[in-house]
Amino acid sequence: MEWIIVLIVVAVLAVWIISMYNGLVRLRNQVRNAWSQIDVQLKRRHDLIPNLVETAKGYMTHERETLESITKARAAAMDAKSVGDTAKAEGQLQGALSKFYLVVENYPDLKANQNFLSLQEELTSTENKVGFSRQFYNDQVMQLNNRIESVPTNIVAGLFRFEKSEFFELQSPAERAVPKVSF
Repeated sequence: MEWIIVLIVVAVLAVWIISMYNGLVRLRNQVRNAWSQIDVQLKRRHDLIPNLVETAKGYMTHERETLESITKARAAAMDAKSVGDTAKAEGQLQGALSKFYLVVENYPDLKANQNFLSLQEELTSTENKVGFSRQFYNDQVMQLNNRIESVPTNIVAGLFRFEKSEFFELQSPAERAVPKVSF
């Protein structure tokens, strides 16, 4: 009789551990999926930027430095490997694009160019998608990290070496600042 009770306890414990393990795997895969969604949107953004710069080059002959800074920031963003590096590089790219849009204000012919307006609209739409993807990713990371840190799941997470994921956060205070618009 004692062996049956021990066997039942071991079976319940095994089912409990398997259940927690599978939950952690599911959350880890959701984080990976969320990151791939960010990656897709960033790729789209990186593909749009050269077209926008090329369209602007004909009009912005005196703004070479601004255009080069966008190109360099885009290259750095494409080469970033980790979540933190990507967040930092994307913040720098966003800053370069913000400066670019301020300079565009000095070129009324460029602002009226249909190709430029179309590319700008696509980039704005992509920026919104990137924002939503970042939010979704951070939500998934929070769920995984909460589960990894919570008792009793932290025991199973430790046994199977589950690691906390990194949030996609803005790196500099300037990125958090609301841009000034003046007329």
